[in-house]
Amino acid sequence: MTTEAATTAAAPPYEVDECRGVLRVYSDGSIVRSDKPSFNIPVEDDGSVLWKDAVFDPVHNLQLRLYKPACPTSSSKLPIFYYIHGGGFCIGSRAWPNCQNYCFKLAKELQAVIISPDYRLAPENRLPAAIDDGFLAVKWLQSQAVAEEPDEWLTVVADFGSVFISGDSAGGNIAHNLAVKLGAGSPELAPVKVKGYVLLAPFFGGTVLTKFEAEGPKDAFLNWELIDRFWRLSKPDGETTDHPLINPFGPASPNLEELELDPILVVCGGSDLLKDRAEDYTNKLKTWGKKIEYVEFEGQQHGFFTIDPNSTPSKKLMTIIKDFITEFSV
Repeated sequence: MTTEAATTAAAPPYEVDECRGVLRVYSDGSIVRSDKPSFNIPVEDDGSVLWKDAVFDPVHNLQLRLYKPACPTSSSKLPIFYYIHGGGFCIGSRAWPNCQNYCFKLAKELQAVIISPDYRLAPENRLPAAIDDGFLAVKWLQSQAVAEEPDEWLTVVADFGSVFISGDSAGGNIAHNLAVKLGAGSPELAPVKVKGYVLLAPFFGGTVLTKFEAEGPKDAFLNWELIDRFWRLSKPDGETTDHPLINPFGPASPNLEELELDPILVVCGGSDLLKDRAEDYTNKLKTWGKKIEYVEFEGQQHGFFTIDPNSTPSKKLMTIIKDFITEFSV
């Protein structure tokens, strides 16, 4: 072996991808994940919301975090609201402080049981792993509804007939794909009944860039370079971003025009590079007669509601979500 060849062979692997400081992918295929979240903020647990974890997939040791108001304002059973975290399918966790703090606020403000599931992350587990795990998380709720010895911490307060599935960014993508899979009324989940979906800045893609993806602010919180990296690391091997799980209107995507869907609320910030896709998604489904509404918050970045949950736009969003639940929970 020549000296040059020996030097090359001994060269250490180098970093080829990095996501928010918590995921690093190296040239030899190795992956390093940090135990620290990318949002280094304190957990704001004042005792007004009770919470605990439960395993919903023992095969992959996946857990979900349950929240409920410590002192509900009503004696009636509470609606159930899934909050599926974001992170481009590559990072994030139910246990990250920003996720937990937002779930505290959701439980208290919505007066609801909040269920926040984890899911397998890419690139170790590319799509459809996350979608499959989202489905298992709602099937877990069905198992509680029919169990002979259910978890009374949940069942005493939860209304299994009034379930809403929400997701933030990648979680919004999961929520959409669950809506398509379950269809109106979610018959395969009986006696659990989904009443609606809330897609918060849903993470959709496509091989043709939208106008705002191409021309939007380069310094956006979720910039194009990071969007592209997330898709490159999470899309199924050999596929493009027109894959049906990524692009709802791709060439191989199911025809949503003929599909009956539960009501959907779509939310996006006006400075979010994903806003064109969210608005286009809404307009197409509305044209096909679906009950769907789009709300855009001027000047707001991707994930504004968890980054600053006490801001005026975030508080307004909470009211909009609460009204949506009230309208469709009956």
